[in-house]
Amino acid sequence: MLNTILYHIVDFLASAHSRLLTLNDHYELYFSDKQLHFWVIGIIGMLLIFAIHPLFTLLAKTDHVMVISWIYVFTMILVLTFAIEIGQGWSGRGTMDFDDIVFGVCGFILLFGIFAVIRWVILGIFRTLFGR
Repeated sequence: MLNTILYHIVDFLASAHSRLLTLNDHYELYFSDKQLHFWVIGIIGMLLIFAIHPLFTLLAKTDHVMVISWIYVFTMILVLTFAIEIGQGWSGRGTMDFDDIVFGVCGFILLFGIFAVIRWVILGIFRTLFGR
């Protein structure tokens, strides 16, 4: 399932990139690829700030800091797994394989799930014993 989701995201991004290049040519804007990246990534980043900051503020106020940590680490895991695969392809020390990314991300999700269950049990015991 995660494999399919990631393939759809990559396909969507490739289509969006092609569409932006077409619009750039159609309206004779003549932005270079680097200029388009500057504006598009800048705008996407600001939209994400406007969406994520209120969410993280709410999560922090409601004592859900672990959720913030998970989102951050999950994002870093995605970046790291893509970087490893790109590095393998560039250096020739391995093959670029999208399934490696999927398996790496699934490994993190499984291990975090195990951690979350253990943490939930321990916190439940402490709350039962100490009332917090």
